[in-house]
Amino acid sequence: MSIAPTDAEARAGHTVEIRGAVKRYGKARVLAGVDLDIPAGRFLVLLGPSGSGKTTLARCLAGVERLDGGSIRFSGRLVSDGRHHLPPERRNLAMVFQDYALWPHLTALGNVSYALRRRRLASDVARRRAENALEEVGLASLAERYPHELSGGQQQRVALARAVVARPGLLLFDEPLSNLDADLRERLRVQIATIARDSEATVVYITHDQAEAFALADDIAVLDKGELVQIGPPEQIYRQPATLFVARFTGSAGELPGRVLGLEGGYAVIDVAGHPLRVRYAGSVVVGTRVRVLVRPAATRVLLEGEISGAALPGTVIDVAYRGRGYEHVLACAGGTLAAVFDSTRWPRGSELSVGLDPEGCAAYPEILDTEMAPITTPNGAAPTRAKAAVPA
Repeated sequence: MSIAPTDAEARAGHTVEIRGAVKRYGKARVLAGVDLDIPAGRFLVLLGPSGSGKTTLARCLAGVERLDGGSIRFSGRLVSDGRHHLPPERRNLAMVFQDYALWPHLTALGNVSYALRRRRLASDVARRRAENALEEVGLASLAERYPHELSGGQQQRVALARAVVARPGLLLFDEPLSNLDADLRERLRVQIATIARDSEATVVYITHDQAEAFALADDIAVLDKGELVQIGPPEQIYRQPATLFVARFTGSAGELPGRVLGLEGGYAVIDVAGHPLRVRYAGSVVVGTRVRVLVRPAATRVLLEGEISGAALPGTVIDVAYRGRGYEHVLACAGGTLAAVFDSTRWPRGSELSVGLDPEGCAAYPEILDTEMAPITTPNGAAPTRAKAAVPA
């Protein structure tokens, strides 16, 4: 059963415009001038480690925290700047918290209905809409239970129903799956994605889980130390990380130190412990200088005896784990350690293998040189060649 919204409640997500957002706690600057635009109806994931500022940014969007600088606008309407601050209840938004935040004295139906109080709906209409929201999350039969009578997953689904029932313009999710076990987390992730998109609201979802971010997002905004370091579709964030931090945080089998031997049409040839590797590069790469080569797990494979690969490293198996579809190996390789090297065969510890590396899944990033390690010169004695790329092509 579905209840059509009134004209005043016609479904439309907020467009969100953030300009120069600054937030301080004492002397610590948690947001350092964030600029961010979110089109109406998009599902944006804020991704970053603990302390990156993602929760603070969401709380500023919600109106729970005041900005110390900059501004936030919803669909062109100023909701926050240094002097003006619209309270949360006037922003047409809803938030789903990590710890559910349900009223313990209200039933599941009562919690969901509570979100409709400001809508001034007739009681029968409000009840039907709340029942419909619980039905959407599969809890219609548990409507009269209290939060303490529900499992963690059921409580989070009540919180989801409560968030969408009033059809807000903005839905905020603050790590809603982090307290759940792996299987339940995956099932509820699918439910959140479906219901949030069906609501047509703009969604801002906070997580530090890379897999969760890639599975959910239309766009991912990566934060580090209060700064927005990259934003784009999941495919772009994964394939073209703008910085070494983004590359590390979005999935790495390992890093290998090396020196740049040459540049070839968007690729760099890197010497890693005497083995030349052809990889993509990001930032400013100079022939003869040191770099870090980040290797994605999907870029590795075990080479069979006699098999030739354009880029390969020898290694010794130091650990192995069964993953259902096959085995992931950890290898001590020339230059460093590579984890998650997949093969359908289980290679015992101590096995000597050769690992093939796909250039498309490897990227070189500049490394700050130690003072005692000067750049090497090119073979012909010429000055080092410099190439620049914002992200790997």
